Order: sequence, then structure tokens, then C-alpha cells
Amino acid sequence: QNYLDNFWPDLKAAHELFDSILQARRERESESQENNGKEYPEHLPLEILEAGIKSGRYIQGTLNVNKHRAQLEAFVRLQGFGSKETG
Repeated sequence: QNYLDNFWPDLKAAHELFDSILQARRERESESQENNGKEYPEHLPLEILEAGIKSGRYIQGTLNVNKHRAQLEAFVRLQGFGSKETG
């Protein structure tokens, strides 16, 4: 803020961008406090998820994300599928 005020006092777009980023950060911090430090709130209670997995409505697996292309590549490895185990 000081940098913008001192060196670019008339650059309205930069001040608006800074204000927008500051507001988004405050909202994120507020949401984090409301969710007991969790970045994202839980969508369904654990009991409902467990019942849904048992009934077959939901599936359970491990999320694998490409560390080099995290925003573009990810997949879920289902438990009991694609493993080398035979039975």
C-alpha cells in the first residue's frame, strides 16, 4: 500500500487491484476462522459419507495430483481397482 501511495498515487487500476486482493485475503481469513482453520468447509457429514460408501452411492479412493501440472492433471485411484493384487 505504501509503495503504491508513494510512487504511483494516480494509478487507479493498481490501487483497485490492491484493494481487491486485500479484500479477498480478508474474506479467506474470515472463512478459515469460521471453518476452524480448514481451508474448505466439509460438504457432507462423515456419517452420510460412510453410509453412502457402504451403499455404493459414493466411491472411495485416493486423489493423485500431478505436482508439475496440478491445475490440469489429477485422477482418483479407486480402492480395490487397478492394484496388482489378485484374489
